[in-house]
Amino acid sequence: MEQIKKIDIHAHATAFPQYAAPHVDGYRMVCAEEIFVYYDKLNIEKGVLLPILSPEATSLPMSNENCKWIVDQHPERFVWFCNVDPRAIHNDSKTDLSFLLEHYKKLGAKGVGEMTSNLYADDPKMDNLFAHCEKQKMPVTIHIAPEPSGYYGIVDDPGLPRLEKMLKKHPDLVILGHSQPFWAEISECEPALRNSYPSGKVKEGRLPKLLREYGNLCCDLSAGSAANALMRDREYAAKFIEEFADRMYYGCDICATKNDHPYQFNNFLDDMRATGEISEENYRKIVRENAVRLLGL
Repeated sequence: MEQIKKIDIHAHATAFPQYAAPHVDGYRMVCAEEIFVYYDKLNIEKGVLLPILSPEATSLPMSNENCKWIVDQHPERFVWFCNVDPRAIHNDSKTDLSFLLEHYKKLGAKGVGEMTSNLYADDPKMDNLFAHCEKQKMPVTIHIAPEPSGYYGIVDDPGLPRLEKMLKKHPDLVILGHSQPFWAEISECEPALRNSYPSGKVKEGRLPKLLREYGNLCCDLSAGSAANALMRDREYAAKFIEEFADRMYYGCDICATKNDHPYQFNNFLDDMRATGEISEENYRKIVRENAVRLLGL
C-alpha cells in the first residue's frame, strides 16, 4: 500500500540536550535529531512542537523560544504551537493574554499548548486563556489531570463536565484532548482508574457523547493513553474511527529515546487500514489530512 507522509500533532524536544536536567524518572527529554530517528522509521514528514511551561509538568520546562529555535533550524521537519500559562501577567483572570498570543502568532505559532497548568478546566484563569485562544483562532492541545494536586494537566472530574462547560462557552475554539483521564472516558470507567490505562471491551463512555455534541472537540492520538484506548477493543476502535475520523489527529508524544508506544500504535493503525477495518479515506485524514487542514500546512 502507498506510504503516506504523516504529521505528528504532538512533539516535544529540547534545543540544548547538553544542559537538560533529567526527569525525576531518570530519562532525558529528546532533542530534534533523536526525534528524527523515530520520524524516519514511522514515515513522519513533520511534527508539531509543543512548549511546556507549567512547573507541575516537568523538571525541564520547554519555552516558546526553545521551540521556535528548533523550528528555525529544521523548518522542513517541524512547525510549532506557542504556550501561555493562564496565570501569566499578574495571575489575573482578566489579563489580556492576546498580547502574548499575537506576538507568538506573528512568529509562526499555529496553536497553543500543551496546556498542563494544574488548574480546574473551568477556573476563571483557564476560561480567560481559552477565550483569548478562541479570539486569536488558535487551536489548543490540553492535558487533562484527575485531581488538583500531585498531577500535571488541567483538572476535570469524571465525565469531563468542566471541559464540557468550556466547549459550550467557546464554540469556535478547537480543543484537542489528550492524556489518560481524557481517553479513559472512551468507556465507562471507575474513578480510581482514570489516570491509568484501563483494559477490556469498551462500554461506551462520555467521550464519544461529547464528540457527538460538540463539533469543536477533537482527539489527539498521541502517547500510550490514546493507543491503549483504541487498541484495547479493536472492534470498537474501528467504529470510533469511522465515526470521528474528521476530528482525530495522529501523534506520538515522544519524550525519551526509550519510548516505543509510537511504533505499536502506528502498526495498529496501518494494520486496520490494510484489513479494511478503517477506510483508506479516514486513514489519510487521521495521519495527515486533518492536520494539514487545521494548521494550514
